[in-house]
Amino acid sequence: MTANFALFVHDKTTFEWQNAYHLALAAELSYEKADKIEGIVTGWGFEKFKFIQAPDGTECFIMSNKNIIVVCFRGTDQLEDWITNLDLELIKGPFEGRVHQGFYTSLSGVWQRIERTIASFRGNKPKSLWFTGHSLGAALATLAVARWREEDRPVDGLYTFGQPRTGDREFARNFNFDFKPYTFRFVNNNDIVTRIPSRQPLKYSHVGTFKYFTEAGEFREDISYWNRFLDRMHGRIADILEWGSDGIKDHAISEYVKNIKKALDNQ
Repeated sequence: MTANFALFVHDKTTFEWQNAYHLALAAELSYEKADKIEGIVTGWGFEKFKFIQAPDGTECFIMSNKNIIVVCFRGTDQLEDWITNLDLELIKGPFEGRVHQGFYTSLSGVWQRIERTIASFRGNKPKSLWFTGHSLGAALATLAVARWREEDRPVDGLYTFGQPRTGDREFARNFNFDFKPYTFRFVNNNDIVTRIPSRQPLKYSHVGTFKYFTEAGEFREDISYWNRFLDRMHGRIADILEWGSDGIKDHAISEYVKNIKKALDNQ
């Protein structure tokens, strides 16, 4: 996991490929054990590190250097079981909308420790604050930003990878009104997790600025719904003789890291 966070653009809130790449690396790292994560982020130049785990298994780590604080939520290794058992219930959440009950309950289990750690790492120094995550971790990162912003506290950016829908249309509308210009949601071709929970009947909806990779790993920002559908069909056909589902394969955080690195190198 080669990273150089000296290249991270800490003083801008516009989309930056360097930031996308480094936060994707952080999301990939979140699947490792706590001691390995700490060793790697220390090598990345972060002086402060905190690993947080709740009894229900929710995990995140927070790292800080002189310029930035990054909060990174872990996804799940048991993807197919998680999709099968995904609860669809919505409860009252931030921004006067309704959000996924399981996601929000998981966030609540680590929330106070996240708040205390950010305050401790920041102290009296001006540091920019970033949230990220992959899969389930992306949903938790989104809800964390919503909860933080609802109290009118500053966040500099949210980058998510393979994110499921997190709340209903009212939540998405209010979230986007407040924070869409600083939220970048990456989708890799047939990634099945980005299409759950379904829009109907509970009216789940996505948030943020859409960033899409085609079956060939090419970046498209303005791709139409119809062309995206055709590209996903091509991905399914290309994968039909390979092991596993195209939707599962495309969800892997390693695929996101690879495609973002390719886009970064092409800048």
